[in-house]
Amino acid sequence: MFSFFKRFKGSKEPDATPEELQTAPESVAPRTPVEAPASTAPQAQAFPTRPAAPQPVNTNGAQAAPARAAEPVTPLQAEPEEESALETVEIVPPPVPEAAAKKSWLTRLKSGLSKTSSNLTGIFIGAKIDEDLYEELETALLMSDAGVDATEFLLEALREKVRAERLTEPQQVKTALRTLLIDLLKPLEKSLMLGHAQPLVMMIAGVNGAGKTTSIGKLAKHLQSFDQSVLLAAGDTFRAAAREQLAIWGERNNVTVVSQESGDPAAVIFDAVGAARARKIDVLMADTAGRLPTQLHLMEELRKVKRVIGKAMDSAPHEVLLVIDANTGQNALTQVKAFDDALGLTGLIVTKLDGTAKGGILAAIARQRPIPVYFIGVGEKAEDLQPFSAEEFSDALLGS
Repeated sequence: MFSFFKRFKGSKEPDATPEELQTAPESVAPRTPVEAPASTAPQAQAFPTRPAAPQPVNTNGAQAAPARAAEPVTPLQAEPEEESALETVEIVPPPVPEAAAKKSWLTRLKSGLSKTSSNLTGIFIGAKIDEDLYEELETALLMSDAGVDATEFLLEALREKVRAERLTEPQQVKTALRTLLIDLLKPLEKSLMLGHAQPLVMMIAGVNGAGKTTSIGKLAKHLQSFDQSVLLAAGDTFRAAAREQLAIWGERNNVTVVSQESGDPAAVIFDAVGAARARKIDVLMADTAGRLPTQLHLMEELRKVKRVIGKAMDSAPHEVLLVIDANTGQNALTQVKAFDDALGLTGLIVTKLDGTAKGGILAAIARQRPIPVYFIGVGEKAEDLQPFSAEEFSDALLGS
């Protein structure tokens, strides 16, 4: 059984007293080293770096810019070393997904968005470029959960593009709409960057039923393909099923899960940060209990958890992710705004796009709260969580 040595003390915060942090959680599913899978992609350029300062990695497989040597990230104090004692660290992208697997994933994404795509595609069949076309497009976009703001923005830009480029064919207008949609969603297409802190602490939030715990398990598998060691913290101490579910994912991925049956979630995550630092874990993902933005006392608890993480490690949490269910429509935008105001979100994970989701909600988010969408999910398997691509998503939405 792993012994947790770090204890929170000396705080002046009234809501993070030593009494709140008195129970040490236990660790389940002891972790053994995970070997990185062989890469089929060519190796990226090697960058010289100090051993205590891992280089950033772009989780879409591209090589990130090297960390500045003058400001290495060293959360654990290291002994002074001579300038000549430098090592070369190679950053190798994970294996490129098989073409068949990628095609299968895109097929499921298109299937999930088929209702919206059929509505939009049907408008352009044998249509005239007139006011009736724009009215039908407006209705279809609103029905796709794009919202009034994004719909008006897209239609106004489309009208201008049709006039400026003198488009006369329906398919030309559809192509123009695709271009505008990609441009709108492109700011959401951002990669999760690894290696700029050790451990990289990720706090995961969301409402009940959004797929938060499952997404954490899938993301752990994804990170392991980048040769990242992972530790999970079961911060949902109120729902036993959440801890059990996270433990199952931990066993599947051979990842340790820090857990306890009851107690303060901030205490569990605080000790998990200490354990991650002691073990020199690359990524710590902290689960939190699901809650609605209207439950003010629970939202305040989330703020407390974030403060306590910051006391366990300076600059942490480095990522604050919100998991949203694409099927909830405009309510998802409300969640994004509320959680962002409370926590300062750094990224989103959009789940259940293989169901009855309409997809237009991402356009609404892009217009009103453009927080990066790191991943989208289209199924229950680990590989069903994939990085968001504005172009792939737009093609699925428009049936291209």
